[in-house]
Amino acid sequence: MSAPNNLKGIGFALISMGVYATHDAIIKLLGAHYPSLQVLFFSSLLSFPLVSLILMQERTPGTLRPNHPGWVALRSVCAMGSGICAFFAFSVLPLAQVYSILFATPLLITLLSIPILGERVGIHRWLAVALGLCGVLIVLRPGGGDALSFGHLAALLAAFCSATTAVVTRKLGGAERPLVLLMWPMLGNLVLTGAGLSLAYTPMQLPDLAMAGMIAVLGLLGGFLSILAYRAGEAAIVAPMQYSQMIWATIYGWFIFNESLDRPTIVGASVIIASGLYIVWRERSRGAGSNRPVIAARLRGESVTAPKSSVLQRILSGRSASRD
Repeated sequence: MSAPNNLKGIGFALISMGVYATHDAIIKLLGAHYPSLQVLFFSSLLSFPLVSLILMQERTPGTLRPNHPGWVALRSVCAMGSGICAFFAFSVLPLAQVYSILFATPLLITLLSIPILGERVGIHRWLAVALGLCGVLIVLRPGGGDALSFGHLAALLAAFCSATTAVVTRKLGGAERPLVLLMWPMLGNLVLTGAGLSLAYTPMQLPDLAMAGMIAVLGLLGGFLSILAYRAGEAAIVAPMQYSQMIWATIYGWFIFNESLDRPTIVGASVIIASGLYIVWRERSRGAGSNRPVIAARLRGESVTAPKSSVLQRILSGRSASRD
């Protein structure tokens, strides 16, 4: 195995986060004119041809029947919930606020790793989690001038669902085929969001359909760049690059959506990021073995249009192994 090239890994990770931020900005653009479930349905539908090309690389024999149906069902529901809630949150909240709340995902992963993975969490990480959750409260500013909305609740649910998806994926390890982990959330999402079209539907113009297709392309491209980042560099060095999305949120928010960062968002995001970085540093310094839930969570939580990069990597690694 070649020595890690952290500079190369950081470069791929930063580009990946820029791609994901563009993915989210397009969601916000379309969400201003169309129901979020409709945007998610068409972006998921248009991702199927691309995902099919990936699935053709899957050489492991078997069916879509899971070996652990309960865990796969929980993971699928959470992946679907993460996508639905995130799409809605991006549609109605400033980008920076959504990212600040989603940055709490590693903190929630740490908490969920206790009952699901049997991970032992020491006092240092407990304090980091408590500090990070205080940062979330600063961003939400309950009792402040701006009332909490369904968008804030959706962002919180997206973070929780994404954390659960990451921990369950870690729990399953290699016990399930990547095809199972990839297809069940996508199929369930299409059924659920397709049914949602009967509640609210606005005819989409051809350019907007093309933008929905771009969401699918950018989600997969971000996943592949994330794979390259982790193949090149150390996970503990690459993982913190996810926080660069706040820079993109500021740029896109300022120039496209006329959004500006307010003080609670800046302070809260800083607290959340600091606590997340500390947890990653603690995991690296402890030399954690099999249970490394925060670092193993990779750069980005899974949604139905941006599949988890570790699942994509397992498919591609399996293809590479079959060639050897």
